[in-house]
Amino acid sequence: MDPILEVKNITKVYGEGVTAVVAVDSVTLTLNKYEVLLIMGPSGSGKTTLLSIMGCILRPTQGEVMLNGEVVSSLPEDSFPFIRKQYLGFVFQSFNLFPSLTAAENIEVVLRLKGLNRREIGLKALALLEKVGLAKRAHSYPKELSGGEQQRVAVARALAGDPSIILADEPTGNLDSKTGKEILELIRDFAEESGKAVVIVSHDPKAETLAHRIVFLEDGRLKG
Repeated sequence: MDPILEVKNITKVYGEGVTAVVAVDSVTLTLNKYEVLLIMGPSGSGKTTLLSIMGCILRPTQGEVMLNGEVVSSLPEDSFPFIRKQYLGFVFQSFNLFPSLTAAENIEVVLRLKGLNRREIGLKALALLEKVGLAKRAHSYPKELSGGEQQRVAVARALAGDPSIILADEPTGNLDSKTGKEILELIRDFAEESGKAVVIVSHDPKAETLAHRIVFLEDGRLKG
């Protein structure tokens, strides 16, 4: 095993006193390189909160998040954007594309943040769209794309920064069954081809056949 991301005794509490809600309760979990890890559980079980902590979007109330062997959860808040930019790519249920930008431009935003020059940005954006089967839609706006096409752009954007880890939160939630399966296969294939690690949070049983490992979360705790 070759761990790339670890959470140790993670707890996340919202609120205080009698109104406090424990969203994640003493979770310890390791993500290994080249692994597709699936986190399943009912709505409200804390899956998205856990994923947000793993992705350095939220800070845990207690516990540690380790990336490449380094504790990152105790770093200053202003360190988190750099960590996300360098190591993490995100795919969301709602696609989160910029409506005023074309498919290519949505990807170029990430490449620009990585410091590539203008020519490199254009070529790489087109290469990523070709990988997800959308080269001919490079100049289309999100409103002109189907849900599946928008999610393919979102996957390409997540990969644009060449992150070590892809975090996908219900990536098939707004898609039909066939398209959802294609998106899951796309994420898995990219992970296996490029050696990336992937965490998928999903209710979708189709994701079970694509994951290397499955864990279940209920009431903020890992089960089994």
